[in-house]
Amino acid sequence: MDMGLNGRTVIVTGGAGGIGRHISEGFAAEGAHVVVAYKSSPDKAERVAKGIEQNGGRALTAPFALDDPESAGALVAAALDWSGRIDVLINNAVSWGGTAPSGNGGYEDVPDDDWQGMVRANIEGAIRLSRAVTPAMRERRWGRMVHISSALAVVGGAGTEYYAASKAALHGFSRSAAFSLGKDGDILSNVVMPGLTRTETNAHIADEHSDHYSALSPLGRLLDAAEVANSVVYLGSAANTGITGQAIMVSGGV
Repeated sequence: MDMGLNGRTVIVTGGAGGIGRHISEGFAAEGAHVVVAYKSSPDKAERVAKGIEQNGGRALTAPFALDDPESAGALVAAALDWSGRIDVLINNAVSWGGTAPSGNGGYEDVPDDDWQGMVRANIEGAIRLSRAVTPAMRERRWGRMVHISSALAVVGGAGTEYYAASKAALHGFSRSAAFSLGKDGDILSNVVMPGLTRTETNAHIADEHSDHYSALSPLGRLLDAAEVANSVVYLGSAANTGITGQAIMVSGGV
């Protein structure tokens, strides 16, 4: 299948680790020019970019922080200076925190600074960057946005109240944005909700919970990061011509 990504520019936030690395590499394999955005791991981002270039692709690394109001504009400016266009945005970066403390504490015991900072970063950071790339997409009358949420936004889990709330907010934004963007061309917006996914950075968590979630899955196993990335690349490609405004679970059926 021709994904129609050759020569298009893709921004992947959190694009150097976990699922993000596989997303960056997946788009590059389809001929896209990839901006690997990172917050605190420039060396890791450079390794991903170098790997893309060694395989014949084109990549740029650029800093981006969800909690920095100036960061979105700087990232977009860097991408436009580099390639002159922005075709696809993958909102994959995440701010962790705001979970219930250990012991008998509940979500009501999480300090305000912890949960408010995490919620604001995840919601405002993703929306701010979406706003920043929109003019370039409207100008070309083509674009794709894929916002990476979490299965926790719909299935829930004790201790994840604020994280789940911040991810669920992306669903409402993406759904309404799809109507606005669709009026101005072939511009689509979707949400992907991974379940517990095995990556190179969460092996201890995946191993701890693997039996439980594998037993719930029709596949009898956890998905790995490359499998989730494949779905993201499809939704962000020209091969996707009709899926927009949707929140899609990519969890192996859990």
